[in-house]
Amino acid sequence: MEYVLIGFGIIFIISGILGCVVPVIPGPPLSYVGLLLLHFTQGHQFSTQFLIIWATITAVVYALDFIIPAWGTKKFGGSKRGVWGSIIGLLFGLIFFPPIGIIVGPFLGAVAGELTAGKDSATALKSGFGSFLGFLTGTLLKLIASGMMTWYFVKELIAG
Repeated sequence: MEYVLIGFGIIFIISGILGCVVPVIPGPPLSYVGLLLLHFTQGHQFSTQFLIIWATITAVVYALDFIIPAWGTKKFGGSKRGVWGSIIGLLFGLIFFPPIGIIVGPFLGAVAGELTAGKDSATALKSGFGSFLGFLTGTLLKLIASGMMTWYFVKELIAG
């Protein structure tokens, strides 16, 4: 059973890293499941505090991945319509055009929101660019979190 848990843990860790760059797959939560699977083996345990901290980090990073594109829109001069457009575009892209829709949806939504607010196309594009930068920032945060969990997984696997 040990080898089955370790094997599945490795699959989840790898899927978690892939999920950071493939928008449809939830990277950090999968990486966290990989840590949990290793924890449930006999020879490789993490402390309860460690698992709680990483569960919190995973939840925060996962939530921020949905919030940051809207924040990027606002930071680049987007109006409330641009922010709402970014959020609606993200949801629309996630549901109807995965995985590329998660990248393009917030950009197009922010641009459309700004255009409906009467902004010129240059301002609308700048707002959309902010949404895209927000997406890239979210991806980087996911990679950092999943990368750290992978490091702890491998470290515990080797040390145990």
